[in-house]
Formats: sequence, C-alpha cells, structure tokens
Amino acid sequence: MARPRRRHSNAFGVSPLKRFGARMSSEEGAKGALIATVSTVAFFAIAIVAVLNSPNWPRVQQHFFSPAKFADSWPQVWQGFWVDMKMFVICLVTVPILSILVAVARSFRGPAFFPIRMMAIVFTDTLRGIPMILLILLLGFGVPALDLPGLPRGAFFWAIVALTVSYAAYTAEIIRSGIDAVPESQRSSARAIGLTQWQTLRYAILPQAFRNVIPALMNTVVSMQKDVALVSVLGIREAVREAQIYTTRNFNYTSYVVATVLFLAVSVPLVRFVDYLTKRDRERRTQVAL
Repeated sequence: MARPRRRHSNAFGVSPLKRFGARMSSEEGAKGALIATVSTVAFFAIAIVAVLNSPNWPRVQQHFFSPAKFADSWPQVWQGFWVDMKMFVICLVTVPILSILVAVARSFRGPAFFPIRMMAIVFTDTLRGIPMILLILLLGFGVPALDLPGLPRGAFFWAIVALTVSYAAYTAEIIRSGIDAVPESQRSSARAIGLTQWQTLRYAILPQAFRNVIPALMNTVVSMQKDVALVSVLGIREAVREAQIYTTRNFNYTSYVVATVLFLAVSVPLVRFVDYLTKRDRERRTQVAL
C-alpha cells in the first residue's frame, strides 16, 4: 500500500506554498500603500497649484490667510476659545446626567410609571424637533425677559441650559437604544432574584447598554464640541464672537481661520479617538460572535 505524500515544510511547519502566499500578500500590500501615497500627494499638489494660480488668490490670501492678521487676532480668539471649552466641559457633566435620567424614565415599565414615561417622551420629542440655534435664542433671550424672581439672567447660564437639554434629548435616545438592545432575559433574570426596576437598570441593564453605545455617544461629544460656537448669537464673547468682532474692526476674515484652527485642534483628536473606539468595539463583537 502506497504511503500518502507528505507536504514539504520547513523547521517551523510552514509549507512553501504558504510562505509564497504570505510573500505575495506582503508585496501587494506594499504596492497598494505606494499607490495610495502617490495618488494622495498628486491630488493635493494639483489642488494647491490650482488654488495658488487662481486669479483672485492674492486677494483671498490677503483677507483670509494673512500671517500678520493671524498673529494679531490669535490672543483675542484664543481667549474666547477658552470660554467655548469651559462650556464644553460643563456640558460633558450635565448632559450625561440628564440624558441618563430621561432614558431610565422611558425604560420604566408598568402602568404606574406611565406619567414618567410620558414626560420623558414629550421632552425628547419636543427638544429634538427644535433647531439648536432657535432653542439658544428662545432660552437666552426669552426666559430672562420674563424677569422671574430667583431665575438667573446671564447669557452664559442659559447657553449651558440650551446645550444641555438639546443634547440630552438626543443622548437619551442613544442610551435607550442601548437599553433596548440588552436581551430581555437579562431583565427577567434580575427581577427573578428580587431586584426592583431601578436596581435592575442600575446593576444589570445600564452597564451593558453603555458598552453597546459608546461609539455613538462619542460622536455626540464631537458634535457638541463644535455646537458650543452657536452661543455666539447671545453675545457671549467666545471664539466665533471674538473673531466676528475682530473682523468688524479690521475688515479682515483671518480671525475666522484662527477660530477654525482652534476647533480643529480639539475635534480632530476626538474624531480619531472615536474611530479607535469604534474599531475596538467591532473587534470585540467579532470575537464574541466567534
């Protein structure tokens, strides 16, 4: 009886065919990276040359990209940017607190909790339907005009309130979707061992829900970091408002480029971090599925 042929392999048990395939894959990957690099450089080179050779580029460069005006407006816009960051940090605390409360209120079950669920539904439906800038105007100018005793009248306070309630409405729906994605058996098991509805949400449902929606929540953070600039309509001297003041005084728009650079310096790392979290979450789900 003839013996079956044995595949040739090296000392580590890797066949020549596999080594050849690995080498070909490596070469194809290097070739693809080279093509991507060359095409990217060529695209940006063509775009830059086209812009610099346009007839009105000297005038655009003078009014939007003046190095002297950039350096001159930087301190003023930088000071206003810190106001944006202050509002952003405050909202990073207030938005999660309110959104969790609203999401939990919508997740309570039973007829006794119907009024709470209804108030949460009205809150999310109403505030998600109002454009952010209109909400800022209504709260920032309308509520202080009532002159009610005990209510703050500062524009900064009502800007924070507008950002908080608007983003809490969206974030609450994201968290609720994470709660709904948790298998019903988790809730049933928690109730079977005697946990109340709140304890079930606190110890069994919410931890799993947050893991399901972390990438989506981080995208909301990125959006909120940019939308704080909308409060400039209330006259708050943040980055965009300071840039507008500088432009009015000097008839030059380079200050807006300064504000753009400052916002990009924060938003780009946040976006990269969101992509990293999304990739890690996708890998985790793939491993669990396997």
